[in-house]
Amino acid sequence: MKVSIIVPTYNERDNLEELFSRISSALKGYDYEIIIVDDDSPDKTWEKAMELSKLYPVKVIRRVNEKGLSSAVIRGFSEASGDVFVVMDADLQHPPEVIPSLLREIEKGNDIAIASRYVKGGKVENWPFYRRLISRGAIIIGRLALPKIAGIKDPVSGFFALKRSVVEGVKLNPIGFKILMEILIKGKYSRVTEVPFTFSTRKFGESKLKGKTMVNYLRHVYRLMKWEGEVDRILKFSIVGLSGVGVNEGFLWLFVNFFHISKELGVIPSTELSILNNFLWNDLWTFKDIKKGSVIERLAKFHVAAFVGAVAQFLVYWILLFLGIHYLLANLFGIGASFVVRYIFNRHITWAQ
Repeated sequence: MKVSIIVPTYNERDNLEELFSRISSALKGYDYEIIIVDDDSPDKTWEKAMELSKLYPVKVIRRVNEKGLSSAVIRGFSEASGDVFVVMDADLQHPPEVIPSLLREIEKGNDIAIASRYVKGGKVENWPFYRRLISRGAIIIGRLALPKIAGIKDPVSGFFALKRSVVEGVKLNPIGFKILMEILIKGKYSRVTEVPFTFSTRKFGESKLKGKTMVNYLRHVYRLMKWEGEVDRILKFSIVGLSGVGVNEGFLWLFVNFFHISKELGVIPSTELSILNNFLWNDLWTFKDIKKGSVIERLAKFHVAAFVGAVAQFLVYWILLFLGIHYLLANLFGIGASFVVRYIFNRHITWAQ
């Protein structure tokens, strides 16, 4: 088994000597190569890598007219000769000593092995609260928006190993922000595992986390949602919800005016009929390709989702009223919160893949 270690770089000159030395020590007994993909760093990282290639099995790719971490990794894939690819940063926050653990998981039959900060035994050192919040928030957003990765604790890790076959022939988006997430959605694999590691403090250089980075991440999640068909599901769920409003209002009018049921009581059967209407169309249309279990089980879960959504709506409504927001605007926000909660519940529980 030959291992190709792909390291995208930009202004990482000061880290290379230690990085290569530690990789060399960690991979004794392995047939490996290090592929540096440098975006024409002003500090001439590429030049330093070429000097060190006399001592270590290093291949240097200097990109002059192209930039970006994901496109650099994809370029590395195309130049790699290994059976297994390892992707890691050059800033020493990804300890090379973890690579053998990732490779052992691949040897056990896993297609992808992720160095994870958030499984038992993993941790992050010396991050301020806002960085932890941003990282956790990004992961929650990704896992909720993309059910395929819902069971993965650290789908945005930049440190992972995979078999060549996972990405061979797969069209990856070079402008994506988190290449692992892209691979998890589009790659060809069946088994994924996570290996704990400590994300340590950067020694040299500076963090590349900027406001624009976070916006690009959200754009990336949206693009993957479109690719997975999740945006279409949300649209269908919305159309079905609107039909439910018509059913609810129509039957309420019918019960009150033709069956002379009081307005206070008529709303109960009309609401139940709208729930049944929504369930039927979602089961036959929105989620028709991922139905599991019995109809009764799904219907029961759908009722729970409706209840949880109602609770969310009333909580948001009451909180905004307390804050002095106009009641109609507060109700709109409450309805929006209910929609989000009901969709997430139904997508991840009622019609889970």
